Order: sequence, then C-alpha cells, then structure tokens
Amino acid sequence: MVRERIRVKHYSIRTERAYLDWIYRFIVFHNKKHPQDMGAEEIQNYLNYLAVQLNVAASTQNQALNAINFLYKEVLQIDFDKLEQITWAKKPKKYRSFSQKAR
Repeated sequence: MVRERIRVKHYSIRTERAYLDWIYRFIVFHNKKHPQDMGAEEIQNYLNYLAVQLNVAASTQNQALNAINFLYKEVLQIDFDKLEQITWAKKPKKYRSFSQKAR
C-alpha cells in the first residue's frame, strides 16, 4: 500500500526506499504493532530513540518523521491533531572557523 501511494504521487525511487525503510523500522521498534493502533506518543518515543540512543543527525530524524507522517496522512488517512505538535529536530547552526571569517 505504501509503495503504491508513493508511486501515485511520483516520488523518487530513493525516497520510496527510504520511506519504506523508516516505516519498517518504526513498526519493528514497536514490536510489529500495527500503525493504526499507535499514535503520537509512539511516534515521539521512536524519534527520541533515534536522537538519544542512535544519535542520528537532525536531518535523518526529520526524514524518519516525514516517512511516518506520509504513512499516517497519505496511506492510512489518519490525521492526528497531536502529530502536528511533534517537534522537528533542529539542525545545528553552521560553525565557521576564524580562517573562513577572514575572507
């Protein structure tokens, strides 16, 4: 179902693979519980796991959230009010060394 919906929306093959992987990981993380039986709390727990335990980059965490968001909104057609309240990871500001500032 996910793959078909991604293809209908003409997403790239790389996005398809990434989304399928993130959705699979999300479901396995919650002991193969069906996504319809989960909500914003489970999503937040998974994102916290990615950030704290796996120490993933902010962009990686946001990609996982995009995949999960796609699953709920586009495939399952479930629109959580609480899903909108989930905090997106913030990318750190770029650090410029002294030598770069001199230019």
